[in-house]
Amino acid sequence: MISHIDHLVLTVASLDETCSFYERVLHFKREDLPGKPTALSFGSCKINVHQIDHTFEPKASTPTPGAGDYCLITTEPLETIVAHLQSKYVPIEEGPVKRQGAQGEMMSVYFRDPDKNLVEVSKYC
Repeated sequence: MISHIDHLVLTVASLDETCSFYERVLHFKREDLPGKPTALSFGSCKINVHQIDHTFEPKASTPTPGAGDYCLITTEPLETIVAHLQSKYVPIEEGPVKRQGAQGEMMSVYFRDPDKNLVEVSKYC
């Protein structure tokens, strides 16, 4: 019935601080369209970003900055990702560590965005 995820939504304290972080650290592209949520796009995916004092309907029942926990897949060697995070002064919370993803075994590294959402970047083995 379901083929894939189209987008997810993060509720954040500061739209500009969050977008700046994802643009700087993960090279996401910010998209601002009139009357639409701000989006951060990458590949064929996007994350809509709602500032806590300006959310869009319908929304989660209790939108809260810092409640996100998600995994992004890279095709780059994980060592390249680690070096890039270090060059941007992003503290690595855990990893690289072996994990089980939706398509099998992968290696993952974890860090947090400005709202303390947990971001996992993984490469399949």
